Amino acid sequence: MSNDIHSRMDTAFEAVFVARQPIFTPSLDVWGYELLFRTSIDCNTAIIEDGERATASVLADGLVAATQDMPQGRKILVNFPEALLASEAAYALPVDLGVVEILETVSATEETFEAVRELRSEGYTIALDDYTGEERNRPLLKYADIVKVDILELGSDAETVKKVVATIPEGKLLLAEKVEDRETFEMLKQLGFTLFQGFFFSKPEILEGRKLSSGELSRLQIMEELGREEVSLERLSEILGTDPSLSYRLFRYINSASFGLSVKVDSVERAVAMLGIKQITQWLKSAILSDMAPSQRGAELAFLSVQRAKFLELLCDETDACSIPDPLFITGLFSLLDAMLDIRMKDILETLPLDQTVVDALTGKSKLHKLLMLAHSYERGYWADCDRRMKALGLKPERVNRLYAQSRNWAAQVMGAAR
Repeated sequence: MSNDIHSRMDTAFEAVFVARQPIFTPSLDVWGYELLFRTSIDCNTAIIEDGERATASVLADGLVAATQDMPQGRKILVNFPEALLASEAAYALPVDLGVVEILETVSATEETFEAVRELRSEGYTIALDDYTGEERNRPLLKYADIVKVDILELGSDAETVKKVVATIPEGKLLLAEKVEDRETFEMLKQLGFTLFQGFFFSKPEILEGRKLSSGELSRLQIMEELGREEVSLERLSEILGTDPSLSYRLFRYINSASFGLSVKVDSVERAVAMLGIKQITQWLKSAILSDMAPSQRGAELAFLSVQRAKFLELLCDETDACSIPDPLFITGLFSLLDAMLDIRMKDILETLPLDQTVVDALTGKSKLHKLLMLAHSYERGYWADCDRRMKALGLKPERVNRLYAQSRNWAAQVMGAAR
């Protein structure tokens, strides 16, 4: 689920933004996450260029924000440019989880080798980033535990990838990055790759004849009903009251520390009344969506969908592309349903009667689709593309960055109780 987090440092440092991209095993379980840092509003790359001590502080604080809702045991991968390998910045990473990525631009010098040897002696895992078989990067292979091969750069061609793999010493863990489709994913498994990164996981695997099941359809119909203007608290209480699982998770949500209630809420009616129409409907839509995604891949997609939904809703007040936020929330929430259910989006839209505003946004027929594509760029850490899209939409980068961080924090809170 690639995702961004905002963390405010003290006045000595700028804000930190982090895109978080999942890394999967062959069975599509989540092995870890790569954190792509953007250290300023104007920074269009993931390269960290602060001084050594400042960078270590920024990295440490950014890690707190990036990992606060991360399941235990997941690895954390962070890029390190040449200037920082010899510094103490890498030691901000937890040694049992941290993976130090050597950027492809790092020179194969004795200073680099010594820095990497010291990190390995302290127990850190080392990854060589964006490897494509170039001669200048080969001396670094002996120090790497993980070799990340840039599949897109190699044209996703099996023979080309096979030649690059042949240059990698045996015993290295092979991680394929920028995997864009399931066909390539299957091919790479045959070539010996055991870790996979890329947005193939957010694309549907279309199964011929696959239709929405009655359970999936009924839950989507509930989600659609929740989007109607005339939905009442009584109707929401009725929906929750007939589903013990949803009721239990609602109590977990409202009784969590973030609400700071002095008295425990154990009545559906009271919980619904306290949250109000907007908040309870958004939580309920998110909870229902998570039910439709039982796998780890599905959980990443559900989280990404909920984050998108909140982000798009928050953007409504910042642009003249929309007048009311509700359609944007539904647009974000439904934008990855095709991947979650492995059904073509057009088939979903034909089965489920949605407001035309949402349909147009999902199919690229309105200005709202541009906001959806902005969210898409944030998730991938495409900072230059983010800035280009914000400029075209008349949005202020600093404001949008904070809204994206806010949406991620909200999703973490909601999905923590919804799973």
